[in-house]
Amino acid sequence: MSPIPIQLRVVQRVVGVLLTLFSITMLTPVLVGFAYDDQFKALSPFIGAFLATFFVGLLLFLPVRHHEAELRIRDGFLIVVLFWAVLGIFGGLPFYLYSPLDLTVARAVFESMSGLTTTGATLIVGLDLLPKSILFYRQQMQWLGGMGIIVLAVAILPLLGIGGQQLYKAEMPGINKGKLTPRIANTAKALWYIYLGLTIACALAYWAAGMTFFDAVGHSFSTVAIGGFSTHDASIGYFDSGLIEMIAVVFMLISGINFALHFAVTRHFSFSHYWKDEEFRTYIYIAATLTIITCSYLYLTHTSTFGKSFRDALFHVVSIGTTTGFTSEEYYSWPGFLPVLLLFASFAGGCAGSTGGGMKVVRVLLLFKQGQRELLRMLHPYATVVVKVGRTTIPRHMVDVVWGFFASYVAVLAVMLLLLMAAGLDQESAFSAVVACLNNLGPGLGIVAANYSSLGDFELSVLSVTMLFGRLEIFTLLVLFTPAFWRY
Repeated sequence: MSPIPIQLRVVQRVVGVLLTLFSITMLTPVLVGFAYDDQFKALSPFIGAFLATFFVGLLLFLPVRHHEAELRIRDGFLIVVLFWAVLGIFGGLPFYLYSPLDLTVARAVFESMSGLTTTGATLIVGLDLLPKSILFYRQQMQWLGGMGIIVLAVAILPLLGIGGQQLYKAEMPGINKGKLTPRIANTAKALWYIYLGLTIACALAYWAAGMTFFDAVGHSFSTVAIGGFSTHDASIGYFDSGLIEMIAVVFMLISGINFALHFAVTRHFSFSHYWKDEEFRTYIYIAATLTIITCSYLYLTHTSTFGKSFRDALFHVVSIGTTTGFTSEEYYSWPGFLPVLLLFASFAGGCAGSTGGGMKVVRVLLLFKQGQRELLRMLHPYATVVVKVGRTTIPRHMVDVVWGFFASYVAVLAVMLLLLMAAGLDQESAFSAVVACLNNLGPGLGIVAANYSSLGDFELSVLSVTMLFGRLEIFTLLVLFTPAFWRY
């Protein structure tokens, strides 16, 4: 039986609708700019970007508006990849059109892709002097990208006569694709209600702790999205407040947890659902262990007092471990192995079904358990040893999927690393930049520790693709490069 061909006209129709909807988000910064008396030259880029994005969306949609059909899984993969790529390009228009930034196309797209994929790697210097409209736009991009603008669209598309199941599956790849509610649109709505509730609570907490209302809202966007963009060059360190840092820690930890667990807790009013979940327990154990190691090393090397060491260790372990990327100190200057240890923490990232990046804690847990299984089988060749997460036995094919993901992850990392080194980057900067972008972390080491402004257009283009690989968890993008995907 031959494969069913991709419905290109249906794909074009959906991408057109989604791009038209995305254009509306460019009007919000205009309203913010009016409220804060920004000059017209700061608002005009958003008006121009809105018009361009809106009309391109219409040009894609109108010729195929009557081509309605149920989306298939291959259509869903193509739509998600196309939409994120197109969204990254059009999302960079305001940065490109705002002349004081003086950004090339590649640099504008990098900043846009970094925001939408919640990576938080920036090349813009002088954030404190930028208009409020530009600053708000950067934060808003991360908030939209956090849960996935596709998931939001899934709740809207049924109203337009466009199915959403295939988009949801393509946008949420990996081992956790369970629906929280019977209908996919209700699932998307449930996720966004939780997401919105956390954002409001975080903003109020920041505001009460001393941030301005603008900073509180902006940082709540990037905290709950686990993005890491800030409205200040010094990031969270700008506020020099232990209370603000601890609020950030709480909401970063919460946002790094599987949102299905949040849903279960709110539905059953029982916090026990958290501790029953082995991935959650592993997530907490990793954060606690790394905090103890980092705090101890900072204190024993006389870098700071015990209290300061604990505060800095807890904040940066959670920030970098969840792939948020906020900083309050120059952690890349810490002694010994600590900067590399924190960078490695981002490999695990957040839990599956969270806004965090990285490989996801459950995959790391499964790789560890599979390793244990193989060691036991060496000692007891004829024993039947199963891999379990909690009380659930993981099927063999699911373990194979995780190993396949890990192999693909390493292969993508190696290719991107070699490309950056071929462009002239030193090993430390190239490795940390690829890891930071693939894990959607943001800050790296070496010349990309503070920002990415020193990189050229080629390196930034490579890293933009790397961020897309990380945001779509490798397979969603990689499957498009297989001949079988395009074979009719």
